[in-house]
Amino acid sequence: MKKSSGTSDRRSFIKKSSALALGSGSLFALPNASWAEPVSKEDDLNIIGPKEGFSPQVGTLVSMMNWMRSVILYPVKNLTVEDLDYLHDENANSIGAMLWHLAATERFYQIHSFEGKKWGDWPEEDKAAWSTASRLGAEARQTIKGHTLDFYLTKLEEVRNQTLQELAKRDDDWLMEVDKEWPWGPTNNYCKWFHVCEHESNHNGQIKWLVSRLPSAKKKK
Repeated sequence: MKKSSGTSDRRSFIKKSSALALGSGSLFALPNASWAEPVSKEDDLNIIGPKEGFSPQVGTLVSMMNWMRSVILYPVKNLTVEDLDYLHDENANSIGAMLWHLAATERFYQIHSFEGKKWGDWPEEDKAAWSTASRLGAEARQTIKGHTLDFYLTKLEEVRNQTLQELAKRDDDWLMEVDKEWPWGPTNNYCKWFHVCEHESNHNGQIKWLVSRLPSAKKKK
């Protein structure tokens, strides 16, 4: 059976987006030569499990985060500024704002997990850079607009590269450490970072829903 061009295009885009999810070589360079090998090959994207350069459970978490990132990037490819700014109704969030929101959420988990800050105790620089996108809502609808897709992809990539660098420094014991003061109840680092992955899955559904209802999508029918 002949493969459809849509299937081929999707596979090609996922391969490209997996490279983005895994981080660029220049930003992900590590000082220890034994850790400087690529985290994973593009063809390994669909293999969930331990990854080179990480402890076994940390690598498994990374494989899930990378897979989810490739999935969320696929439906936004080729979106225009107008598409990214589109508001379906007065209470909706734009696709662009949600992409920035995903980067903001991951950045705040970095500060909490890797810098040891209490949740909400963010440096002023990070508050200014990420708080509006983190909250979404009215302020985000008014201010997050006019940006190209590359603008949002760069934010996602830069934050993810930092996450990968920090996770590579940690082991499975760290991943299993339990925070007894977390608002949800006792929660380990594994659960916190799996939530970052699951959070993208949640917004993936919203983004796909919006993409199917874009004015530009209606014109193509």
